[in-house]
Amino acid sequence: MPTPTLADLSIRRLSLRDLGACADLSEDRGWPREEHKWSFLLTAGKGYGIDDPEGGLVSACVVTEYGLRDRPDLAAIGMVLVAERHARKGIGRRLMQHVVSEMGSTPLTLHATPYGRPLYEELGFKVTGRAEMLRGHFTPGGPAPQGATRAATAEDLGAILRLDEEVFGTDRTHIVTRLPAFADRLCVAEEDGRIVGYAAAWPNMDTHVIGPLIARDTETAKALLASLAAHTDRPLRTDIDVRHEELLAWAKERGLASVALNSVMTYGVPDLPGDWTRRFAPVTVAAG
Repeated sequence: MPTPTLADLSIRRLSLRDLGACADLSEDRGWPREEHKWSFLLTAGKGYGIDDPEGGLVSACVVTEYGLRDRPDLAAIGMVLVAERHARKGIGRRLMQHVVSEMGSTPLTLHATPYGRPLYEELGFKVTGRAEMLRGHFTPGGPAPQGATRAATAEDLGAILRLDEEVFGTDRTHIVTRLPAFADRLCVAEEDGRIVGYAAAWPNMDTHVIGPLIARDTETAKALLASLAAHTDRPLRTDIDVRHEELLAWAKERGLASVALNSVMTYGVPDLPGDWTRRFAPVTVAAG
């Protein structure tokens, strides 16, 4: 029997049974294995992959939909990976074309590295923003941020969901309700008994990722970030919308250094929905 060519290999849906193969693919490309994140994405979203006849995956990605189940308002694409031995053979383009076709008229978004951006532009994605990735040990100092923060409780979930939908511009119940189990810490900011912001810190290998970070204003965002930093000894990582210049400058003064600048891209919509002025950082760049 002749060996199938890469073009003959079918694209299939992935599940949690593929977690190890997805982590292996990350490691193959020099990324951390990130099994905790892969598990979250494969259960909250849809995974797509191409099997390697010799074992493992040739390529994979995840799509996280928001809004109504049968008519999503937006879908985020992330974790687009091609095994090193099959790189630069058009496989990533084929997988992305499949996903774009599968999503039909649903608007799409993704965070693109400088390496991946040309491919997405060829497929019709447009740059609509940028996010700066920061990483480092947070060092307290200077005036304390203004705003009362505390650990979130089960009773806060309804208010968090309402705030999230208002700021994000579409329903993310399937993401937000997973945060208490996914994150090591979830906290809220309050004013006069009303929740005006919330944020999570979730474990990713040797770091804690801060995301989502939603807040009424920059001072509230600072207070949430500082509160989460106070409960971990790990380095922090977060991806902040570059329009939030004051928060970026403050975080850098506190020990977080810039490690990457990625493009926020959209397809089928001129910009992301919601209120960017209160949306400081995504849950993860792989899911928006």
